[in-house]
Amino acid sequence: MPSGLPSPARGEREKEAFIIARSCGHEDSMKKYTVLGAGSWGTTLADLLASKGFETTLWARDSGLAASMEKDRENSVYLPGVKLCKDLRTTFLLEEALGGAGLVVSAIPSHGLRHVWDTARAFIAKDAVIVSATKGIEEETFLTPSAVLKDALKEVLYSGIAVLSGPSFAKEVVRRLPAAICAASASSTAAKAVQEAFSTPYFRVYTNSDAVGVELGGAFKNVIAIAAGISDGLELGLNARAALITRGLAEMSRLGCALGARPETFAGLSGLGDLVLTCTASLSRNYSTGVAVGRGKTIKEITSGMKMVAEGVRTSKAAMGLANSLGVEMPIIAEVFKVIAEGKSPKAAVMELMTRGLKGE
Repeated sequence: MPSGLPSPARGEREKEAFIIARSCGHEDSMKKYTVLGAGSWGTTLADLLASKGFETTLWARDSGLAASMEKDRENSVYLPGVKLCKDLRTTFLLEEALGGAGLVVSAIPSHGLRHVWDTARAFIAKDAVIVSATKGIEEETFLTPSAVLKDALKEVLYSGIAVLSGPSFAKEVVRRLPAAICAASASSTAAKAVQEAFSTPYFRVYTNSDAVGVELGGAFKNVIAIAAGISDGLELGLNARAALITRGLAEMSRLGCALGARPETFAGLSGLGDLVLTCTASLSRNYSTGVAVGRGKTIKEITSGMKMVAEGVRTSKAAMGLANSLGVEMPIIAEVFKVIAEGKSPKAAVMELMTRGLKGE
């Protein structure tokens, strides 16, 4: 087992699960929950729910991965060395995963989201709560993940859609290290249902009614994290990184508000909190991608060797499309897009940012 990912012994996990369930008022609950997407985050969320005593099923697109998780109690691809809850079920069959599920969590990368949900909608239980745990923007339509879900669900009857987002690395949450995130929805009932389902003594969930702002914060921060990584890859120093985070937050808020979000949301967990985390830690795929770019690697070289998606690469294109359509100025995100999509030199991009016309903050 890797030293960086310790896992409690089975007996300790079972005792912990009972304490968590009792503290959250769910010791008698066996409502079926389903998580779609067996990447590191989807697996972590499914393990959390199963450890609380909920009947939980994790759907994996890869039948081999689903079978190995069921047999070995480990996601050897995305969370190697972490023993999963013994009660967590896994399957690659959507109908089996979704049948009767009262809460469905979507943790599928943004580029595969619509394809999965076009099939999944036939199996969604009536009045289920849908939770979007995807961070990104659909490239072709510029829709957020929750908007893609609404579009895919069409006339399916469901209780509401909530967004789960905030500063939370899967590898820390699965180790039971403290974290705090937001469950946001226009439906207070849906937001509270998600809050109650996921809250534990180590995973604190706040409700928020600004689902648009929470979701956009989780998407745009990935692009700024690439910029911060490029800065560190070029060894531009801590001052430069602090400036990128601060001005990046201003850009996120500016575009978010143009799309109907509230400005204060970007000062919260799903905005500033997630931004700081992803701009400063090597566990961030987007930050690490930026570091590699700053050191001279191409995006193709970087992404070809990645098991998991750096959502900021795709989101930079969508963010620029949104900004241009709304007439919103986003210089940092624009330069990241030019570096990623057009092959602009990172050093030239930095010079462009630093020599722009002077203005007030």
